[in-house]
Amino acid sequence: MTAVLKRWWPLGPLVLLLLAPYSALPLPGLLDGPLGSPGSLQLLALCLLYGALASGYDLLLGRTGLLSFGHALYFATGLYATDLAMLEFRLPFAAAALFGVACSVALALLLGSVGLRVTGIAFSMVTLAFAQAGAILVQRNPGGLTGGEEGRSAPADLLPDSLVGIQHTANLYWIALAHLLLTLAVVHWTASSPTGRVWAGIRENERRVEVLGLRPYGFKLVAFVVAGGLAGAGGVVYLLLTGGATPQAASSDATLALLVMVVLGGSGTRWGPLLGGVLYTWAAHRLGDLATSAAVAGLPAALRVPLSQPLLLLGALFVAVVYLLPGGLARLPARLRAGRTGRTADTAAVPVSEGVA
Repeated sequence: MTAVLKRWWPLGPLVLLLLAPYSALPLPGLLDGPLGSPGSLQLLALCLLYGALASGYDLLLGRTGLLSFGHALYFATGLYATDLAMLEFRLPFAAAALFGVACSVALALLLGSVGLRVTGIAFSMVTLAFAQAGAILVQRNPGGLTGGEEGRSAPADLLPDSLVGIQHTANLYWIALAHLLLTLAVVHWTASSPTGRVWAGIRENERRVEVLGLRPYGFKLVAFVVAGGLAGAGGVVYLLLTGGATPQAASSDATLALLVMVVLGGSGTRWGPLLGGVLYTWAAHRLGDLATSAAVAGLPAALRVPLSQPLLLLGALFVAVVYLLPGGLARLPARLRAGRTGRTADTAAVPVSEGVA
C-alpha cells in the first residue's frame, strides 16, 4: 500500500489543479480573490510557468552540474521571436509559436556548442556574457523590433479568440498547466534515459566519464539544447499570460531568479525545482502587494522600510530555507523521517541500557 501511494500521490495535486478554475473557495492571505477568479488563476498560471522553467533549468544545474547564468536568454528568445513572427511576418499564433521554440533551440545549439568548450566558472562566465549581450540588444531596440524598455504587445487579432480577454483566463491557466506537465515529462524521461545517467556521471566526475570512453561535450550539449527548448516554450506561454514581450525577460536577474528557485526547492530532485518556482513566484507577487499595502504604510519606519522591500524579504526567506533546510524543500520529508527514526531508536535503546545496568 505504501509503495502504491509513493508512486501515485502526484495524481492528488494534479486533480486539485485541474479543478481549480471551477472552485470558488476563498483563500484569504494566499490569494486576493476566490480560487477560480481571473486574478487568482493568473497568479497560479505564472506560478506553474515558473515552476516549469525552474524544472527545465535544473536539467543543467541539478542533473548535469552546469551552472549557467544565461538561461533567461532562451526564454526571452522564445518570447520575442513568437511576438515578432506575428507582428512582422503576420504569422498565425500556432506557426509563430513553433518559430519561437525553433529559434530558442537553434540559439541554444549555437551558443552551447561554443560555451561548452570550457568548463567550470569559465562556462558560467561565457553564458553570462551571452545573456548580457542579448539583454543589451533587446534594450537598444534595433530597427524598432524589440520596443526597447517598453517592449511590444502581442497582436490580439492574430491570437485565438479563446485566449484573449479576462473571461478566458481559465484557458490560459490550462495552457500553463499543460506546459508544466510537458516539461516534467521531458525532464523525467531524459533524466531516466541512458543519456540522463551519463549526465549524472558528468555531474559527479566528468573525468571518470572520459575514462570510460565517452565524450562529455556531446552529452552536455544535448542537455543544454533540451533545456533551451523548454525555456523557449515557456516564453511562448509567458507571451500569452502577459500579452506582450518585455526586456525584463532577457535580464540576468531572470536567470538568477531561476537559480534561487532551484536551490530553494532542491537541486537535482524530481519535485524540488517545481516547488521552488511556485513558492518564489507566489511570494514575489504577494510580498509586492504587501509592500504597497496601507497596513505597511502605517507602521513605524523601523518596520515599514524593510517590509516595503520585497526583494529583502525574499532574500531573508531564501537564507532561512538554505540554513534550516539544506538540500531545499524537497528534502524536508526525508529529514523529518530521519529525525523521527532517530528519536524512535533512542527511545527503544533506553530500556535495553537500563536492563544491562
